[in-house]
Amino acid sequence: MIHRRASGSAATNRGATSLRTRRRHEDPMQAFDALPAPVRSWLSQAALPWSPASCRKILRKARARGESLEDVLARLDRAQQKTLARDRYAQSRLIAADHPGTHRDSNR
Repeated sequence: MIHRRASGSAATNRGATSLRTRRRHEDPMQAFDALPAPVRSWLSQAALPWSPASCRKILRKARARGESLEDVLARLDRAQQKTLARDRYAQSRLIAADHPGTHRDSNR
């Protein structure tokens, strides 16, 4: 069952997001297991629900340019920050975290 938030976005295991969702046609667990360990670690701690396929795409492009694994992780961090900047729900959560008095539970 999908619950709707007041803003009309679907509340799922991804959380509230204004970003477009996509369907994948591969087994995400196999795709995850195929990634290098540092990328799997990054993915498991990411602020957004990245798909293994998205990480693999960034990894392949960076490796084709001869970038190191550290460069790939930095590229993933930059991509995540760029995506977070586009997500209006993430922006409101970040603003609330920076200003504790604006949190909805602050009056309790």
